[in-house]
Amino acid sequence: MAKDPGRVLIFDTTLRDGEQSPGASLNLEEKLAIAQQLARLGVDVIEAGFPFASQGDFAAVQRIAEQVGGEEGPIICGLARASGPDIKACAKAIEAAPRKRIHTFIATSDIHLEHKLKKSRKEVLEIVPEMVKYARSFVDDVEFSCEDAARSDPEFLYEVIELAISAGAGTINIPDTVGYITPSEFGELISGIDKNVSNIDEAILSVHGHNDLGLAVANFLEAVKKGARQLECTINGIGERAGNAALEELVMSLHVRRRYFNPFFKREPDSPTPLTAIRTEEITKTSRLVSNLTGMVVQPNKAIVGANAFAHESGIHQDGVLKNRLTYEIVDAQTVGLADNRISLGKLSGRSAVRARLEELGYDLSREDLNEAFARFKDLADRKREITDRDLEAIVSEQVQQPEARFQLKLVQVSCGTALRPTATITLSDQDGKEETRASVGTGPVDAVCRALDSLADEPNELVEFSVKSVTEGIDAMGEVTIRLRRNGHLYSGHSADTDVVVAAAQAYVNALNRLVANENAQSIHPQRDLVEPAKRPSI
Repeated sequence: MAKDPGRVLIFDTTLRDGEQSPGASLNLEEKLAIAQQLARLGVDVIEAGFPFASQGDFAAVQRIAEQVGGEEGPIICGLARASGPDIKACAKAIEAAPRKRIHTFIATSDIHLEHKLKKSRKEVLEIVPEMVKYARSFVDDVEFSCEDAARSDPEFLYEVIELAISAGAGTINIPDTVGYITPSEFGELISGIDKNVSNIDEAILSVHGHNDLGLAVANFLEAVKKGARQLECTINGIGERAGNAALEELVMSLHVRRRYFNPFFKREPDSPTPLTAIRTEEITKTSRLVSNLTGMVVQPNKAIVGANAFAHESGIHQDGVLKNRLTYEIVDAQTVGLADNRISLGKLSGRSAVRARLEELGYDLSREDLNEAFARFKDLADRKREITDRDLEAIVSEQVQQPEARFQLKLVQVSCGTALRPTATITLSDQDGKEETRASVGTGPVDAVCRALDSLADEPNELVEFSVKSVTEGIDAMGEVTIRLRRNGHLYSGHSADTDVVVAAAQAYVNALNRLVANENAQSIHPQRDLVEPAKRPSI
């Protein structure tokens, strides 16, 4: 690959770094649904996971490699520490992808070397070329990252990068692992690498950064001006701690301010050629899907995809927008796929109409999944006069949470009122189909439901978040409920939508319980925090 592809490559790590958000663990079907939408969005690279972490992670990456992408689709990438077993597992997981990449990394800052790796600079300089060469023995496309590059000694960084490129790395990633650096410093770091690494022309410079100080997007845009041509980001900016640089903010910054950025790509300011390959009209749908499946609610004032991003409350603003939208809007809502759907489905709509609308929305469902979605659609249509696109998206996004569920909700019945003590009767079934019913009282109907479910499931946990919001406007709107449970320091999210918010709360709680049970039984390691065994090549 040439150093400068002539545009910015978008490397999406929602399924790897984004999934490391507390409580955002995804099952295989959820990861596959997000990966398929990322392909429709037009990302250049999908970092599908960390295959060595667990059997579940390996299976998810393998399935994505088999079913997403294609010759014209995104590169499917897996993460691997600079360790033989990690790299071998990664290579096997992505083997089926027509376009594949191994992304390997090792820390380069002195604080990481001393306290985490327990290795000297000399040892790292020996490991890097060995492991990059080993990765190249499996794939032609290898990316190498210098973990905690933002806090590394630049002179040492130059040595490491030069060795990685010489060993065959086609992409060099410079991460701000702890969100420490500022825009001007990041620009200087990228410029220094460009000037001091003799073979830098043989690789694409990439950046990865966290948002601990709220500077991730600003840092990336400065890096682009200095020659970075790949941005590693996530949908909605999700990720560890304060999250990652947000894909939608980066893409729309480059889109709206293209006239400003064009000269940094040796283009005329007025050149209409897009700076990324992202289909911006897919942004809103992708954001909603990721939010629904991870249980990470998007804040209302979030740029580009927040509920208030295109709302105008001030009378002065409203007046200006009515006269000319450019007075107070720099982004057309339709550009990011946010448009009112005037074609609504109803209870008389048939399977073909529902299937056609889902296909227009980008959902390619199997016959079995379509049957289930249509059954849920008909059930909803009996309770709601019009079914909008948002309703359909809620139905489908919840549907992929169901596979391999230990508990299934069979009955929710509540009684409450000013003269009644809130009481909930719940029936759950287990994997063998055995049903059990329990009744509980609480401070309110939702509290009573949660108490009954806890009694039935017998899985100790702490409810740390309960949020409800309307999917659409109107008295018959579906209510979306997100619930987060904590056990042993880990968070588990559940999401559901229904016209009855109590029913939605019950189903969301069950979804969170199922995720808790599944993840408590799974052994998984963290790519940064868990120690890596001595780097070595296993037998191939």
